[in-house]
Amino acid sequence: MRKLYTGLAWTVAGAVVVQAAAIAFAFGGMLNLVSEGGVVDKALLESFQAGGVGELGFMIHALVGGVLIPLIALALLVSSFFVRTRGAKLWAAIVFGLVALQATIGFSITDMPYLGLIHGANALAIVAAATVAALRMRRARGSGTAEVRATSEGASSDAVAA
Repeated sequence: MRKLYTGLAWTVAGAVVVQAAAIAFAFGGMLNLVSEGGVVDKALLESFQAGGVGELGFMIHALVGGVLIPLIALALLVSSFFVRTRGAKLWAAIVFGLVALQATIGFSITDMPYLGLIHGANALAIVAAATVAALRMRRARGSGTAEVRATSEGASSDAVAA
């Protein structure tokens, strides 16, 4: 179960990187469209047929950020209840909370564009929290192995002493 937890945590972090790449691609395509004489207006945004290079980036950003990452973060939170490692539930809950905040901000950004500042910074917080969650499993696995080894050595020395 620890491997699943670790894999989900790394997947959240990687998906946020995909998000950053997708939105950079989308805005690069939009800037290219404008530099070629195109116009970005409401009709263009609602048509999903920008005719430029980056419109696929907006779709990837919306799909990964609005569906995929929240589902993976929820799976991470659920799996944390089956992992017997100190802090697993806490870090999974932090990741899930940050993802929920990110989705809320993402859907509100058209009404309040300044939320984009928080949206970008929160993305970095998600990567950091997911990375910490994954790395804590590695440390817990290493210390768990040492504890098992010490316990078995203690048991064998007790048997020899008797």
